[in-house]
Amino acid sequence: MADLNVCKAPNIITTLGLGSCVGLTFYDPVLKVGGMVHYMLPDSTQISNNSNIAKFADTGITELLKRVLAIGADRRRLVAKIAGGARMFKVTSASSIGNVGEKNAIAAKKMLSQLGIRLVAEDTGLDYGRTVELHCATGEFYIKAVKQPVKII
Repeated sequence: MADLNVCKAPNIITTLGLGSCVGLTFYDPVLKVGGMVHYMLPDSTQISNNSNIAKFADTGITELLKRVLAIGADRRRLVAKIAGGARMFKVTSASSIGNVGEKNAIAAKKMLSQLGIRLVAEDTGLDYGRTVELHCATGEFYIKAVKQPVKII
């Protein structure tokens, strides 16, 4: 949680426990390099203790982009996939806590649009947590959840 990393084929990056958090990947299908950020909140400017850049969509996605480019990815070929952003708790509609997952997913799409990177697949929302894996050899994004079939996007 609140972490990011990059890898090259044949390696796999995994993150556990995506509830309202979002796992966002970048992948270069030619060089077979990619990376993933597991962020918790949509906007670092709304929090006073924001030193962990991977904790936020705005700073985490930007840092992930820098790191995948640093290992050789070509920005023009990058594609993105996202998972998570669930509504994990039943709260009143007036509560901002209940919809942080939706805000996280929206923040991913906003950042990708600003960066000019195509979102090619997503598995977001609903009310269950996910564990995800980015397989750098293929670009496949495996999504695993309790009592759910494994999805590959």
